[in-house]
Amino acid sequence: MHPTPDPTGPGQESVWEYPRPPALDVSGRRVRIVHRGVIVADTAAALRVLETSHPPTYYIPPGDVAAGVLRASAQGGSWCEWKGVARYWDAVVGDEVFPGVAWSYPQPSATFEGLRDHVAFYCAPFDECLVDGARAVAQPGGFYGGWVTPSVAGPFKGGPGSRFW
Repeated sequence: MHPTPDPTGPGQESVWEYPRPPALDVSGRRVRIVHRGVIVADTAAALRVLETSHPPTYYIPPGDVAAGVLRASAQGGSWCEWKGVARYWDAVVGDEVFPGVAWSYPQPSATFEGLRDHVAFYCAPFDECLVDGARAVAQPGGFYGGWVTPSVAGPFKGGPGSRFW
């Protein structure tokens, strides 16, 4: 089944116009993560991965993640057919620990070499994930790491019935 793309409004991108296989894109947007008043990450140098039916996943340079927030996760890693082997990270903000909430590619595939050591975060656990000041919400389903903002139109993979999109 191929869903009908939602109409796009002014300034919106349709995730149905993103490529497959996915592509790496220089975001050009300010990406911030804030939790309990602590700036977890803040960058104007994010990269994003664009893939058909998925909202963008933002990858933050390691120097733009607050010192001491990341620690190696016991959750290990996973494998992506496009990007390679991912390493998972816990985020520690004050006395809160978010297990496996971030990931990186220490040795990405050649196509995604630009992602080396950049860190992506699931946005659901944090108080605020912002892209150019617009609040992001998690891609449906809890598995994928895309950030849904008003600048993207779906429908988005991850929700019920989207497994084979």
